[in-house]
Amino acid sequence: MLHNPLRALCRLRRIGSFACVMLLAGGLSCLLSACITEDVEADTNVGNFNSLWTALDEHYCFFDYKAEAYGLDWDSVRDVYAPQVSESLSSRQLFEVLGNMLSELRDGHVNLYSAFNTSRYGDWFDNYPMNYSDSLIHKYLGQTDDYMTSSGLDYRILDDNIGYIRCESFESGFGDGNLHEIMRGLALCDGLIVDVRSNGGGLVTAAQELASLFLNETTLCGYMSHKTGTGHSDFSTPEAINIDPFEGLRWQKKVCILTNRRTYSAANCFVMYLKGLEQVTVVGDTTGGGAGLPFNSELPNGWTFRFSACPMYDRDMTLTEMGIEPDVAVDITSADYNNGVDTIIETARKVLRNSD
Repeated sequence: MLHNPLRALCRLRRIGSFACVMLLAGGLSCLLSACITEDVEADTNVGNFNSLWTALDEHYCFFDYKAEAYGLDWDSVRDVYAPQVSESLSSRQLFEVLGNMLSELRDGHVNLYSAFNTSRYGDWFDNYPMNYSDSLIHKYLGQTDDYMTSSGLDYRILDDNIGYIRCESFESGFGDGNLHEIMRGLALCDGLIVDVRSNGGGLVTAAQELASLFLNETTLCGYMSHKTGTGHSDFSTPEAINIDPFEGLRWQKKVCILTNRRTYSAANCFVMYLKGLEQVTVVGDTTGGGAGLPFNSELPNGWTFRFSACPMYDRDMTLTEMGIEPDVAVDITSADYNNGVDTIIETARKVLRNSD
């Protein structure tokens, strides 16, 4: 669904090895250019620290943005954490120091992987209301025979003739035939709710496929850049992300997209693609963000790590790395939790009923 796909040249070094790789991330081809061998740090605690810090320094894509957003200074981060590393540290102690350093980036796409743990930054959702409950969703979907499921999407018509689609992941694509039949099954509904709360992402191509159901013409939905050098500001000119309309049945009425802080990565992209369109209303909480395509690399000791390498922007050239605000902000109240009512779904139903 990507029109004139961007072939981004991301000069990404694999620390401690030789790299010449073609990665396909969300339909955007990103060639790891310059097949080169580079000086390799020794497999020591200090060497692993230097490898990780340098890889991020040269290839992470949000330094300027986060310096402005909350004052991130990567050189100062090194000054804080480098003195904590000595050869007397155990593997677990080194892992803790490196994980704490990565958390300074405040990025859910930045992780360090070892055999005994995975470092991850969770403040982007831990410090906010969940605004989602499997038990409440079960109440709205009903028993197994009350709703239909196709290509990973659960859907049904609610009792006020509002259609409801639960999309819990973009880990796999959606078949065109499946999407066509879902649209046919919901065609007579007065409005549609697409629930991507607690959808942690997956394939950007899957997010584009689902978004194409709500487009009647090729639509500019965002931009993407790639690193062109090792400087923090070395980026290509942003290239357009255009999405073609779905070739089967498409939705022509009002639609509400439900979000919470765990709407992340490709799910954040899905919201980014559609927010601002006339027929679309985003309801719930600010998304979790995650607007950089992640890539993997390796330390001398064999631990792997990933980080945001190529930034994506919305159609107004705004970064959504820190999240997308809803059009209608609402939390699930404690009373509604206790009464089995999903405040966010009910708010969306009101928006759709009052949209005419």
